[in-house]
Amino acid sequence: MTIVIIKDGDAVTTTLAIAEGTLNDHASVITLTRKYQVDLEDFGLVRFEIRPREVGQHGGGDTEYAILNEPQSTLLLTFMRNTDIVRAFKKKLVREFWEMVQQRNQRAPALPADYIGALEHLLESKRSEKLAIEQRDHAIETKAEIGSRREATAMATASAAVREAARLRDELGFSARHATILKVEAATDRSFSYVNLRRWCKANGVTPETVPDKRYAEGVKAWPAAAWAAVFDIDLADLFGADGEQA
Repeated sequence: MTIVIIKDGDAVTTTLAIAEGTLNDHASVITLTRKYQVDLEDFGLVRFEIRPREVGQHGGGDTEYAILNEPQSTLLLTFMRNTDIVRAFKKKLVREFWEMVQQRNQRAPALPADYIGALEHLLESKRSEKLAIEQRDHAIETKAEIGSRREATAMATASAAVREAARLRDELGFSARHATILKVEAATDRSFSYVNLRRWCKANGVTPETVPDKRYAEGVKAWPAAAWAAVFDIDLADLFGADGEQA
């Protein structure tokens, strides 16, 4: 089985060849490629192509596969479990890439002897160099854009989750700001009366929160942290955590 081919002037391999050589399902190999695409594109843009279903094959559809250069394919193999089969394939892959480079060097045409030919050869070399730089820069920009989108999405999701968690804690009647008697009793294994808490609230012009409780249609009172501290010397921040979660 030939692993390395020349495509558009470059020595490359495919996820199809890697799957066959490592005895893995191609679906798992292409999934691994998608998972680590950002890392692979440190070494150039990963190209994807579609192979039509073979004539006479029943079931399934067209197959998407990736085209990888030498560093990309070598890196992808490091993400696989290092079995004897994978190690043997790694050596074969490296050997074929090396042999392909040697063959291309042997077939490389001699530099033109005339002045016009030399200029044309130099111009073509510069065009190839410029294309390689543009492809590298595009890969870097794409990776940065993907990373920024992922970071923004993660931050937005985390912020929303924090706000929702705080809202639920308040609805359930325990936080660093206020807490129900039942929640404090459960956390301290002590019993408390609401009488002194209510008296403190009236004396200080503070209205306790009312939070839902499935046992009482009208809900229950959640008393402010200052009342708990003044009446029972209980610090809700210490009891439930600074962000409101029970320790």
